[in-house]
Amino acid sequence: MTASFRFGTVGSPLGTPKKPGGSVGAIQFSRSVGLSALELGWVQAVRVSEETCAAIRQTALGEAVALSVHAPYFINLNANDEEWPKSRQRLMDAAHFGNLAGATDIIFHPGSYFERPAAEVLETALPRLAGCAQELRAAGNPVTLRPETMGKSAMLGSLEDTLAMAQAIPGVLPCIDFAHLHARPGDGSVNSYAEWSALLELYGKALGDGALHQLHIHLSGIEYGPKGEKNHLPVAESDLQMRDLFRALAACGAGGRILCESPLMEEDALLMKKTWETL
Repeated sequence: MTASFRFGTVGSPLGTPKKPGGSVGAIQFSRSVGLSALELGWVQAVRVSEETCAAIRQTALGEAVALSVHAPYFINLNANDEEWPKSRQRLMDAAHFGNLAGATDIIFHPGSYFERPAAEVLETALPRLAGCAQELRAAGNPVTLRPETMGKSAMLGSLEDTLAMAQAIPGVLPCIDFAHLHARPGDGSVNSYAEWSALLELYGKALGDGALHQLHIHLSGIEYGPKGEKNHLPVAESDLQMRDLFRALAACGAGGRILCESPLMEEDALLMKKTWETL
């Protein structure tokens, strides 16, 4: 079976040289070790010039590395009315400069429930996200906005939340973090072939089987407690049943990108690639 996934890291690989360094160096280094995707980690703020974006785009095209952006952490679709404009600007800046840099997908954390029911929070979140997507389309920006599935049960970002956003808003699709989905219940569940298969079936039913061919996946080992995610771990130091997950992905003909968030970045990304290819 030809590998239908591109593999890469979230953020610059650890081995990225000092020169040329930055995103350009990260793209070149990724390609040199056999990776073909990279998620630019703009997680604190979007501080990048149009010139830098042009250089990133040019390098990624030349190296055939697919780019996405991880938008700043401080985005919350459920922020209060005073905070929301700042959250919105962070997402829009990531989408604007990400598009200039050649990124096709903008990943973001959707926010917090603030102890309110998911259905109620979505009533606030959906119109806000729809407004962002509409403004991007009006500006001719084709990026896909991807709310990430989150690892703590207090956070907006269950698989169902992200599917609801994708069903309601054109140009929005989930970023599935399978480590987060495993950690979220806090009890060690969501870690078997049957459970992964059920999730993927739900995804295909909600968004159409075609959506399974353009998955955007985050993956790592993960430490968790009763309230969910604590921190990311190397794959080998965790209980994540990666091979079973990949078997489930293969069984439904899935494809797209798998970006590694393990502390061993490119080492684990290459382990994921190798594991996928051996299936």
